[in-house]
Amino acid sequence: MSRNAKINTLLLLVVAALAVLPLALGLGDHKEEPFAGADAQAETAITELEPDYEPWFSPLYEPPSGEIESALFALQAALGAGVLAYYFGLRRGRRQGEARALAGPADGEGHEVAGPAADGSPASS
Repeated sequence: MSRNAKINTLLLLVVAALAVLPLALGLGDHKEEPFAGADAQAETAITELEPDYEPWFSPLYEPPSGEIESALFALQAALGAGVLAYYFGLRRGRRQGEARALAGPADGEGHEVAGPAADGSPASS
């Protein structure tokens, strides 16, 4: 197994542990909604500290249920990840293309690509 494969496997195990350990250890069992978002927890804390608090703004769209709200949030995260992946892939592709262009004319297998000779006459294959 190569060094990169070992590192990737280790990172995958760490991510899996971060996802499974809170569930396995029962973290959040004492809460009514253990997976509520930070916005809901902040709203609860503000209401406890200042019962007369009035929000400055109201949401433009209030989803009819928590499941739809979670689905919209997941869709937003997926779209953002897709845009970032596209951008970084595009940058990497351009960088690789520039490196190949600077390395010289080759077809990728070490063979010279046929083209015009330096004196302007057509190259023979």
